[in-house]
Amino acid sequence: MLNTLQLDLFATDSEPAAPAGPVPGEVDVYVLNLSGGKDGPRAAAVAMDEARAAGVEDRVYTIHASLGPMEWPAVTVDGVRYPGSTELAAIHSQTLGVPPERHIEVRRTRELEGERVPYDLLTYIAERGDWPWKGTTFCRSDWKTGLIYGAFSPMVRTLKKQLGRPVVCANVLGLRADESPDRKKRPAFRTTASNTARVVHEWSPAHQVTTQDVKDWNDQQGLPHQWCYDSHPGAGDWKGSSRCSCSLCVLASQRDLLLAVRRRPRLAELYALVERVRGVSFNPNTSMAALIERADRRGAPDPGVVVEDEGPEFDALETAVQAALKKPAKRARYVRPGTAEEFLPGGCDGCSTEGDR
Repeated sequence: MLNTLQLDLFATDSEPAAPAGPVPGEVDVYVLNLSGGKDGPRAAAVAMDEARAAGVEDRVYTIHASLGPMEWPAVTVDGVRYPGSTELAAIHSQTLGVPPERHIEVRRTRELEGERVPYDLLTYIAERGDWPWKGTTFCRSDWKTGLIYGAFSPMVRTLKKQLGRPVVCANVLGLRADESPDRKKRPAFRTTASNTARVVHEWSPAHQVTTQDVKDWNDQQGLPHQWCYDSHPGAGDWKGSSRCSCSLCVLASQRDLLLAVRRRPRLAELYALVERVRGVSFNPNTSMAALIERADRRGAPDPGVVVEDEGPEFDALETAVQAALKKPAKRARYVRPGTAEEFLPGGCDGCSTEGDR
């Protein structure tokens, strides 16, 4: 069914025109960032359509930087399975018409006792002794941007030798002005790197598309969206989480955090353990312990589903976090900037190189 889905990829008269972007014929590699959220496919569809029209569809790749058990997992309700973020990113890529061999999944790893194992963000936070925040979003730089650049480096080196010049890359993101003041000010098209190896143009072709238009477009295309967006899996009502970031993001809104705490209590308790042992609040203006307590109060959002978080992947995360907490915290490299007015802003302004939050 996905292969025959007909996407209306160009903006309609009722939508703002796509902002100026790179010249398709001059782009050597298109990198379409997909997180499994709603915004990435909307932006990627515009870029894919332009690449097709220019006859350079074979230069298009999709990529998903996985956060492992910290992103929204798959759930099964009443015998129906709803895919997690990593699987959805692959489904979105297939729906866009990108061959499976040009969809890339990356996840940070490290060597431990002679073998490479996943290195999860929460383990690093436990080791470091502090949480990401504005101005220190290592969750983006080290777990997303760096991995994505690294994934394409071998290709860039090969193409540079063939072309005899820097490789031109279009980094396509789902960032939108509607999401936050910071993203509204961020240019829809800019050059973010230019050196002897590569020239990288960052392009957000859905920058002026509203949140409602993105939801409507996803529904019109019959594109499956992450179950966390709904009041319960399969509802299709967009009344769940407002963003599809880490399940528990330090920059999420209070409602999203309370909903996530109720949906993933085991993960929330693991966050609270890190918070308690390191003595550093999850968010400068609230703690995970307080969020867990508030989530049990009357009036907290109905979770719709509770994720058991059982299985080897989550168990490995729990084991790694507990082991990290037995050692002294590494000295924090940064002090959280900002004022109280910025806390719990209701948006994840800096955590997405993929642009799907």
